[in-house]
Amino acid sequence: MNGTPGVPFPPDGPVVCLGETMAALAPSAPGPLDTAEDLRLSVAGAESNVAMYLADLGRAVSWLSALGDDAFGRRVRAAVAAAGVDVTGVRTDPRRPTGLLVKDPGRERTRVHYYRRGSAASALGPEWLEDERVRSAALLHLTGVTPALSPSCRELVERALATPPCRRPYAVSFDVNHRPALWPQGTAAEVLRALADRADIVFVGLDEAQDLWGAELEPGDVRRLLTGPRVLVVKDGGRAAHAFTGAAGEVCTVPAPRTEVVEPVGAGDAFAAGFLAGLLRGEDLRRALRLGHVTASSALRVTGDHGPLPDAATISCLLDLGDEDWPAGARTAR
Repeated sequence: MNGTPGVPFPPDGPVVCLGETMAALAPSAPGPLDTAEDLRLSVAGAESNVAMYLADLGRAVSWLSALGDDAFGRRVRAAVAAAGVDVTGVRTDPRRPTGLLVKDPGRERTRVHYYRRGSAASALGPEWLEDERVRSAALLHLTGVTPALSPSCRELVERALATPPCRRPYAVSFDVNHRPALWPQGTAAEVLRALADRADIVFVGLDEAQDLWGAELEPGDVRRLLTGPRVLVVKDGGRAAHAFTGAAGEVCTVPAPRTEVVEPVGAGDAFAAGFLAGLLRGEDLRRALRLGHVTASSALRVTGDHGPLPDAATISCLLDLGDEDWPAGARTAR
């Protein structure tokens, strides 16, 4: 790919994001769930978040999943479609419900309660890889949420990554997206490391890498643990993002612009979408990381998972800033 050696997909190919999206309930006003008088209904799903931001950034993208034959499912499908994502591959399951997520904001952090056991998407399996959209994709995006949902979901992700990268018809990007509440204690670290190491492009937060694989890890240590991906992006919170390529551990680091944080949920998905969109445009790693930061900032400034991006001209100006003007210039852009 132009400017990004080793990135394993053509710049003009379609993207498929595959995974569960739920209806989400959260207090309408700031405060804990047990004192809330009203709840706000939205949608929440890592893979559909990535799809919606990719669509915002001008990419052709499909979201594949299953929803219940219920009001929540209809709400989810309509919301993702309204963002410009192709949802024609989303199936309706007449026997299983749409998953539900409930947020409980606290002074220190937001707790998330899942009601997704036995959901429509928990029945996803490896047969979904036979969908014509997947077979014609340049890139398939998966996350570590999916293998935690059920044995068939885990088999789906394992099957997608079983073929060596040089023989896959599409590249696979994988966001580790560790959700401790979904995993039996002590099982996530080994599974997620094995899956991530077989993907082409991997995203992981430094904090979650430390939780999974060792509290003293630094970004370079994560690369030594995950040598398989052609591109490994380690996100160090609000400080910087590091993209590692090549066997010699080449790294490109871009500081994060300081952003007023309304709610952090969804920012990692937004970053992944921005970075992938940059690579699909043929941008180099520095500009792709910048686009990831810009996209993540839009999620940080809203209470939902999906916030408005700057216009195309503003984004172009931000990507063109000299190193001395970044991240201060990005911090002031809205």
